[in-house]
Amino acid sequence: MSEQHLPIARNTATLAVIQALYSAVLQLGAAVLSLSFVLVTGFRSLLGAGPAIFLTASALSAFPAGRAMDRFGRVPVIAVGFILGSIGYSLAAVGTHWGSGVALIAGFALAGVAGAVTLLIRTAAGDMYPPERRARGISFVLFGSVFGAVLGPSLFGPLFAGKDVAADTLTVPWLAAAGLSLITCGLALTVRPDTKVIAERLGAAGPAPPTSEAAPIREIIRRPGVLPAMLAAIASFGVMVSVMNLTGFVVVDHHHHSQQAVFPIIGAHVLGMYALVLVIGTLIDKIGRGPALAGGLFVMATSCAGLVWASSVPMTALLLFGLGIGWNLSFVAATAQLADATLPSERGKVLGLSDLLSGLTGAGLALLGGVALDVLGVTALALGATAIAVAPAIFLARIRPAPEPAA
Repeated sequence: MSEQHLPIARNTATLAVIQALYSAVLQLGAAVLSLSFVLVTGFRSLLGAGPAIFLTASALSAFPAGRAMDRFGRVPVIAVGFILGSIGYSLAAVGTHWGSGVALIAGFALAGVAGAVTLLIRTAAGDMYPPERRARGISFVLFGSVFGAVLGPSLFGPLFAGKDVAADTLTVPWLAAAGLSLITCGLALTVRPDTKVIAERLGAAGPAPPTSEAAPIREIIRRPGVLPAMLAAIASFGVMVSVMNLTGFVVVDHHHHSQQAVFPIIGAHVLGMYALVLVIGTLIDKIGRGPALAGGLFVMATSCAGLVWASSVPMTALLLFGLGIGWNLSFVAATAQLADATLPSERGKVLGLSDLLSGLTGAGLALLGGVALDVLGVTALALGATAIAVAPAIFLARIRPAPEPAA
């Protein structure tokens, strides 16, 4: 069946709206995960534990969620993920209101599951477009997060205005996040037909692939371009989420700004992640995946290095904006390259494996970065993140480009 007879535009728009709403929720997490954990438990030296719990849960659920997408379709998994996220944010509200560390940790874990599902929405986006337009198609869905960059500070910023930094200040924002998760679940159920079905119909209408059976994961990762794409995805995601999640504590505690000041910075970061995504998606399709993989990591490294000297809110926001742009370039290129190398019946588990490794890396970096931040200061965090981004960028820049996708 041809593209014009499929509701690709409608489904793309719906997924973009979901991205907009849920990116606002993720901004809250990025801003106050560390603060919530420290304020409830009192363990200042473990300020990276909050993001680490979220990221570990997200990582461990990514591969099973990806396999479930390949078996049951994308939409059911996305909807269930958002329901679990709503429960998780509600538990976080309970934890901050009554000072329960157990409820807070359980809430962060369930929220991490929702975070994994949100990342895998790009699987659904990649389903609906052919290889020559796939990066741009993914960018259409991710562009919804630009509106989330505005929605997040507008929604959550006023909830902190004029209030002291205290655990119970976070209760209402976490409840608002739970409500938004339910709304995104309802929207996900309107995506019809399932995008996996669309991918299968588009594949049936095009040239026949060498095989229609899903290959084992050990075989897929040996395909040209898969390992470089995973390396870029792991490095870009790990650096991005660790720096992003620790920035809230840096701004409030180390540079003595108000808690409310975190939201413009996180908003600028999310804007950087997605504001230029339509341009970047087209650029990736034109210049190729390889240059974009390395180039994005170099931009991230430059932004992380600048955090050594930044102390004001505007400068920190600018650097986090640059961090987001670099992530966008590298991560979208990696996603497109992995989608190019896989069949619809393989795509979910491959992207899930990439997210598993990326999330565990991000969790480890957040935990180590939190210790480094507490013991050695902002400079150690910034330079460590810079080195982790630069090393794979140099390696990837020396690799020959993967061959053009066959399907």
